[in-house]
Amino acid sequence: MPDNSLITSGPGRPKDLAKRQAILDAAKNLFVSKGYAGTSMDAVAAAAGVSKLTVYSHFTDKETLFSAAVIARCEEQLPELFFEMPVGTPVETVLTTIGRGFHALINSPDSIELHRLMTALGAQDPKMSLIFFEAGPERILQEMERLLVQINSNGSLVIDKPRIAAEHFLCLLKGTCNFRLLIGCDDSPDPVADEQHVKEVVNLFMRAYRPNQEKQNL
Repeated sequence: MPDNSLITSGPGRPKDLAKRQAILDAAKNLFVSKGYAGTSMDAVAAAAGVSKLTVYSHFTDKETLFSAAVIARCEEQLPELFFEMPVGTPVETVLTTIGRGFHALINSPDSIELHRLMTALGAQDPKMSLIFFEAGPERILQEMERLLVQINSNGSLVIDKPRIAAEHFLCLLKGTCNFRLLIGCDDSPDPVADEQHVKEVVNLFMRAYRPNQEKQNL
């Protein structure tokens, strides 16, 4: 059986996956709690229990580490598998699964704090905002767009502009709840209300993109 604890990235010594994960975990916590400017590679190394050289061997600079931390945070809640269309699975089921995962992701305490951080940081350093957007929201949009292209191809829904449809679906899921959390009006999401919201968004999306013949039969 192969040893999956080590990976090789080009010439040189293999990299330890356990250490990489420890670095990412430390980075995710520190970027949220201390902010981007307040997080140093030294602090990440100390929190991860590794040397600074080890941090740099996995991530060439702080921008790369920040991007990787955002991607890892998104993948925890929305793995790529969520955006697959298993044979025989109803579209509504797939969209509901994505909706639940995305809603949980954006309304989690870490995500709320990260979005607040990026709102403040964006005015000072637009480059960091772009790194965040490409690492998180843009990747999710692209995965959603790819899925909607597949759904359109099999005829389950009629979606002539999948990128716009992806934006509509994800923005509808954010709703008022996310904004209230961002500005501190609510302490935590309501699971019952969240489930109802996700189902209503999915139903609305399905009605909007249902084939015309099916609409006429309703």
